[in-house]
Amino acid sequence: METNQIASAPLIAPPKRVGFFASIRKDLDSVVERDPAARSRLEVFLVYSGLHAIWAHRITHWLWTHNFKFLGRWLSQMARNLTGVEIHPGATLGPGFFIDHGMGVVIGETAEVGADVTLYHGVTLGGTSLEKGKRHPTIGDRVVIGTGAKVLGAITIGEDSRIGANAVVVKSVPANSVVVGVPGQIVQRSQPHHLGDSIDLNHTSLPDVLGLSLKQLLERVDALETRLDGHASTAPHVHPPKENNWAGEDFTI
Repeated sequence: METNQIASAPLIAPPKRVGFFASIRKDLDSVVERDPAARSRLEVFLVYSGLHAIWAHRITHWLWTHNFKFLGRWLSQMARNLTGVEIHPGATLGPGFFIDHGMGVVIGETAEVGADVTLYHGVTLGGTSLEKGKRHPTIGDRVVIGTGAKVLGAITIGEDSRIGANAVVVKSVPANSVVVGVPGQIVQRSQPHHLGDSIDLNHTSLPDVLGLSLKQLLERVDALETRLDGHASTAPHVHPPKENNWAGEDFTI
C-alpha cells in the first residue's frame, strides 16, 4: 500500500473518562501483564520509569489541552530528565499503554496512540513535516513496536500489528501486519492476532524478506546455469545458504 492513509474507520476511539485511581490501576495492570520481571505492583509503582513518564504525561496533557501550554511543556521536559522518555504534552495516549524500559523513547506532538499499545526502548514516533497540522503517526490498538524502531510521518499503523526491532516505518500499515527492515517491509500475518488474544510481545520473530528473496534468486541462477552448461558454475560466487549458512565466496572475515 503506497498511500499514507488507510481508508478505514478511525483507529483511535474517543477516550473514555476514567477516574484518577482507576487509571493508575489500569496502568499498573498493563505492566504486570506484559513484563515477567514485574514482581509486585508496589515495585512497579516505585521504580518503573516508563510508567512514571506516562503518569507525568497525563498531567502535562491536561495542562496542554487547558491552554497552560508553557507549563505543560516545562513539566514534560522535567519528566524527560527524570525518566529518559520524552512525550510531548500534545500527544494522545490511550488506556493500557506500556513503555518497557523506556530510555530513549520519543513521542511527538500530534502522535495518537491507541489502547493496550506496547513500546520498547529507543522507539521514536516522529514527524516528517514543517507543517503545523498532523505530522506524527497514529498507532492502532494492541500494536507492539520493537526496540529501536522508528515510525515517521502522519501515517497509520493498523491495530494488532507488530513493528520489528530497528525497523523504519514511513508508510501506512494495514491491520494485522508485521513490519521488518529499513525501510519497513509489510508482511501479512499467517496467524492473525485479534481482540481478546494475549498481547503479542514476540517482536523478535521476524521474517527475513530480503534474505529469502536473494536466496531464491541465487537458487534460480544456479538452476539456469545447470540447464545451460550441464553443471553449475565453478567460478567463485555466493551460493544459496544451506541451513542459514552463507558460503562460496571469501567474505574476508
